[in-house]
Amino acid sequence: MSTHQNKVLIVEDDAAIREALREAITTDGHDATCATDGGQAVRLFGEGKFDLVLLDLMLPVLSGYDVCRKIREKNRTVPIIMLTAKGEEIDKVLGLELGADDYVTKPFGLREILARVHAAFRRQTHGAASIATPATASDTFYFGETRIDRKRFTATRENTSEELTARELHLLEVFHRCKGEVLSRDQLLNEVWGINYQGTTRTLDQHVAQVRKKIGDSNARLIKTIHSVGYQHVG
Repeated sequence: MSTHQNKVLIVEDDAAIREALREAITTDGHDATCATDGGQAVRLFGEGKFDLVLLDLMLPVLSGYDVCRKIREKNRTVPIIMLTAKGEEIDKVLGLELGADDYVTKPFGLREILARVHAAFRRQTHGAASIATPATASDTFYFGETRIDRKRFTATRENTSEELTARELHLLEVFHRCKGEVLSRDQLLNEVWGINYQGTTRTLDQHVAQVRKKIGDSNARLIKTIHSVGYQHVG
């Protein structure tokens, strides 16, 4: 049995919430490191190796958005769960656009946080199995006129190149593999987020919106929305 202890970076300026999260994470068997502001979070992430980040949105020094962006510049795959008291949709979309995997709105229960953490760790170890790239597959494939590079996590068309998060790349791979099929939101969540994902389908919709932007599909010509069902790659 592996003795690896998952390392979690908790970024939260509220002392009571930070301590509650730290205690819950350590009691659950993980190693917790805490940062009280965005600057400290970036420094700690650069100095250590973390398996997951719990990231508050409203922070001193650097905002959660800035921290998320800087973490993604260093690591595109570590799960980032945003913690926010804000309910505006634009905040959630922006957080996901910068590379966050999920978000939890305050006030939240510690059991909900742990469920999200568990799901993130399961996705890391097992979730990609069903969409793993076959050994014979090319490092690149085309989505419409956009060239997707699996190794570089990029989407390139004409003179424009966009960086992809791991989740966005996985979505594109599923759509590419299942071209022409109508995929329900639940199917896509199970494929990309894992069968134990605890979030809502809204997270998927926001990721699809970001993917469309990055492949130049703002008119939904390639990824078609099937009302009340899900999506279809028709390009």
